[in-house]
Amino acid sequence: MTDTLYGRMYLAAYDTDAGAPYDRTRAGFLLRAASLAELACLGRLADTSGEVAVADPGSTGDPVLDLVLSRVGAHRRTWKAWVRADRRETLDAVEDRLAALGLITVEERPAFARAARREVAVRDAAGVRALQARLTALLRGSGPVEAYDAVVLALAAAGRVRHLVPSADARAHRGRLDAMTGRLDALAPGLGRAVRSLGTTLVAAQGGMGGG
Repeated sequence: MTDTLYGRMYLAAYDTDAGAPYDRTRAGFLLRAASLAELACLGRLADTSGEVAVADPGSTGDPVLDLVLSRVGAHRRTWKAWVRADRRETLDAVEDRLAALGLITVEERPAFARAARREVAVRDAAGVRALQARLTALLRGSGPVEAYDAVVLALAAAGRVRHLVPSADARAHRGRLDAMTGRLDALAPGLGRAVRSLGTTLVAAQGGMGGG
């Protein structure tokens, strides 16, 4: 449905039963982490003593990745700090990109005493469910897992996306999930650490376990 890591992450985390993204606060964190991981996979970002360094500032040809790359290029911060930064902007940018590609529809709804509320619907709910089922089957299997799929599953487990990685699967396949997160360690040690601490980061950002 989409070749991008961030796009796969968004659709994997989409709740087709609710007809809405799975918890927009969590989605923002997951998409920031996915975008950073994608840029690292492309050789655009590197780890320098736990901080994010831009290895290649040139355009990627993708508006979402270019936006994240431009933000990261402006400051030196840790991976965890960049996962937390600009997450709402990244979420909106991802939705705008997927809408432009015809994968979702986005409608702005007025909301009282706050910014406009977005209503998002996937155009191919059956295709999204098939993607999610494929990813869950990969987790439960024993064969090799492609890099982007491994990152999506590692992030989904860390972010507690239970329709993709149910609690029972997270326990039963802990070793397999640890190996998937380990691939992030190999890519950028600071990113692996940031993903492992994502659960605590989410709780702090949401003031407990409330949605956002």
